[in-house]
Amino acid sequence: MTLGTRLYTWLRGQQVGSDAAGNRYYRDKTGASRADGLREKRWVVYNGEVEASRVPAEWHGWLHHSVKEPPPPGGPAIRAWQKPHQQNATGTAEAYRPPGHDFKGGRRAAATGDYEPWTPS
Repeated sequence: MTLGTRLYTWLRGQQVGSDAAGNRYYRDKTGASRADGLREKRWVVYNGEVEASRVPAEWHGWLHHSVKEPPPPGGPAIRAWQKPHQQNATGTAEAYRPPGHDFKGGRRAAATGDYEPWTPS
């Protein structure tokens, strides 16, 4: 967090909640009833690396004014079909690499024989 963000958060921020990753979410103390007609300012202070994909879906909706109220403490109820939130792993060792990728040996499985290339006659 930069000095400017820290100062702004201290002066004008009201903490609304936090997520499982330790990110803290704030809104402007002045609230939504602003005279200029603009929406209230909402922001996140990341716990660690600043990476937008670290914000879970329920908080993303609140930050972007898709939902009016922030998620309840502990988050919304998790359904059986839902997977836990994961940040974007592109460019890291945890990134998905398909069979045949250079970092996975560079060899893919042989074709099954159902492929017939087109050749002009």
